[in-house]
Amino acid sequence: MKAQDNSLSFKELAEKIVEGLKKHFPQPWSDLNFENPYQLLVATILAAQANDKKVNEVTKEFFKKYPTPEDVAKAPLEQIEQDIRQINFYRRKAKILKECCRVLVEKFGGKVPDNIEDLTKLPGVGRKTANVILVNAFKKPAVVVDTHVKRVSQRLNLTDKNDPDKIEQDLMRIFKKEDWAFISNALVLFGRYVCKAKKPLCHECHLYEICKSKDKIER
Repeated sequence: MKAQDNSLSFKELAEKIVEGLKKHFPQPWSDLNFENPYQLLVATILAAQANDKKVNEVTKEFFKKYPTPEDVAKAPLEQIEQDIRQINFYRRKAKILKECCRVLVEKFGGKVPDNIEDLTKLPGVGRKTANVILVNAFKKPAVVVDTHVKRVSQRLNLTDKNDPDKIEQDLMRIFKKEDWAFISNALVLFGRYVCKAKKPLCHECHLYEICKSKDKIER
């Protein structure tokens, strides 16, 4: 089976993508600062449509004040709002955090689940957030699809879908399970710092030769 409009098979394309990504990011990381699954859960919820650098500034103090989910669950909503007011959509996110931590305490004993089924039962946690936690907090194989991964996957002809869940399924089929965690962080970083939405750094890209969109991208 050949990749869309590509002389390479999906297996060959996947291997070349992993090889190229490793040249850019041998050991890819998360830009969010965290020390445990609870902290990553909070940071990932706050990071939606927000700058990771600003999130890290806010969570540095937030985690001192709220070291456990129990602390968030029992805190007044208005106080949580004030503590994260520098973050985009802070009122909505404060409500999500409080409800998420309440459920975390009542149904999971304050312990963040390590499986997709239970994680997605938490308020405000979709597959993307759940997969971020699985990959980075629990070192489990999962595929994260954010706006960067969606854009890069489409540019590389790995998918023709727009729905993140369907893109996730396509990537899971194309890449080896052992590479899922790697590509999750690597593709995010690649899309953020190299294959940008505007003015991508094609001259620095180790995937340029296999990119079928290189002649269509405005640089």
